[in-house]
Amino acid sequence: MNITNKESGTNVHEIADGIYRINTPVEIPGAGGFSFNQYLIVDDEPLLFHTGLRKMFPLVREAVASILPVEKLRYIGFSHVEADECGSLNEWLAAAPDSVPLCGTVAAMVSIRDLADREPRALADGELLSLGRHSVRWFDTPHLPHAWECGFLMEEQTSTLLCGDLFTQGGADLPPITESDILGPSEAFRKQMDYFSHTKNARAMLERLASTNPTTLACMHGSAWRGDGAKLLRALADELST
Repeated sequence: MNITNKESGTNVHEIADGIYRINTPVEIPGAGGFSFNQYLIVDDEPLLFHTGLRKMFPLVREAVASILPVEKLRYIGFSHVEADECGSLNEWLAAAPDSVPLCGTVAAMVSIRDLADREPRALADGELLSLGRHSVRWFDTPHLPHAWECGFLMEEQTSTLLCGDLFTQGGADLPPITESDILGPSEAFRKQMDYFSHTKNARAMLERLASTNPTTLACMHGSAWRGDGAKLLRALADELST
């Protein structure tokens, strides 16, 4: 693990071939430790998934710059419209002149064509986008865990699911990647602060994600995870059904 800012503790770790987790631990008054993750896919057309909060932009930019020149970024992607997902989107577009927002068609329609300083690249449900040797496929997941425009990216070469707010874990001092249980901690966190919409279609959407057989889950908050991703996604569906 490479610490890119000693004051904030922002750090970088390669969780899969060419995919880097950028992590900033924080302390939230009254709530304890937490963390914010972004994921950088290094390729011919590099992709950053999650921008980070607008106020964290200098920290995340510093971390990205430790891996590749920021101006080489081509896509600035995110799961849904929320401050930690796309709060610094326009700062990234300014820093990387050839980059464009990358999101689902609903996000492009209802928010990003207005909020962003450049026209987004909107991905249809199931659409595959080549970055070079990596390819990412977009899955619409409306209201899972929240937001009509929500969706996730599956990186097919490494079987890495960029799963956003699924499996959110509290805590600020967690390993970059783990093979230990994250469902228990994430469910404990959800039961304290339930951020799920509880859409009636959750099981079907989780089953569709499980059918991609991910072996790495790139979580936005807490550790990334390695193992039988299909089994874990189905276990989450069971938890949400109780």
